[in-house]
Amino acid sequence: MGITISLVGLFGLVLFFLLRSKTLGYGSAFIAIMFGFYLAATGAAEPVNHLTQAVLTAVSDMVA
Repeated sequence: MGITISLVGLFGLVLFFLLRSKTLGYGSAFIAIMFGFYLAATGAAEPVNHLTQAVLTAVSDMVA
C-alpha cells in the first residue's frame, strides 16, 4: 500500500510540473491518465496496480 501512495505523489508532482510548463505530449498524457487512475481508484485501478507492481518487481530484479 505504501508504494501506491508514493506513486500518487510522484505522478501528481510530475503532472504539476508538466502542466506548469505547458508541455503536453504523449508522455504527459500518460502521466495524467495514471494519476487519474490512482487518485480516483476506479475499477481500472486494480489492473493498473498489478501492472505497476509487475514493472517495479521486474526492475528491482534486474537491479539486484
